[in-house]
Amino acid sequence: MSGRTLARTRTDLSAFLMRRRKKLTPVDAGLPSTGQRRTPGLRREELAALAGVGLTWYTWFEQGRDIQVSEGFLLKVAKALKLDDAECSHLFLLAHRRPPPPEAYQWPSVSPLIQNLLDDLVTRPAYVTNLRWDVVAWNAAANDVFGFADREQRDRNVMRLVFADPAFRQRLPQWREEAPKLLAQFRGDLAAVPDDPAMLVLVDELKTLSPDFRRWLEQPSMESYARGIGAILDSDGTELSFMHEMLTVDEYRHLKMVVYFRQ
Repeated sequence: MSGRTLARTRTDLSAFLMRRRKKLTPVDAGLPSTGQRRTPGLRREELAALAGVGLTWYTWFEQGRDIQVSEGFLLKVAKALKLDDAECSHLFLLAHRRPPPPEAYQWPSVSPLIQNLLDDLVTRPAYVTNLRWDVVAWNAAANDVFGFADREQRDRNVMRLVFADPAFRQRLPQWREEAPKLLAQFRGDLAAVPDDPAMLVLVDELKTLSPDFRRWLEQPSMESYARGIGAILDSDGTELSFMHEMLTVDEYRHLKMVVYFRQ
């Protein structure tokens, strides 16, 4: 944030907080509706109560006053405002001029309409990933192939499945050819956010769990890119071959839909 004055930063922080607070309704926050309001969104006292912070301290914070707040305070405010990971990072950068810790990140979700679109692709496996390749939504066809519903949330990650799940790797007959292509695509996403704490945590874990991941990530690669898995064995051992198409679901939150087409 070089080149910006402290006063300008505080003004941006105040505007950001007020804008996000006014976007929330009592129903969004789990509060009873009290009928028509003179101003949109939540009141400051409601937001402070939801966050579990003092009203005076939150008011001063939203007004951009010269006060110091802790990471815990920022996390409480971020959760009360229902900020996604990008918005949470923005809040931390405005308030502390550094990214939030990994625990600040909330698991993203998709809108009901996007889920409906996934479900309408009855015969085509499709799922939505974020920049870390966490699978945040999927349809029944994708669940039949990948078993997302039976996996823990942290294990619903394409990179983790390919490089750190031995049972899943056995279902990939062309793993040696496909894994480097998937990693090449992932490396491009990593380059977009090289300092993202949540992304770096995943990379460090995969480096520890997979020597292949570590070696291929650190050495230059001329591999072509692949967004999805091209060949996978079904539950009865039948090899399924796929082509893929990728659609942007939410550019700001880096959400993309990967659709699988049978060859």
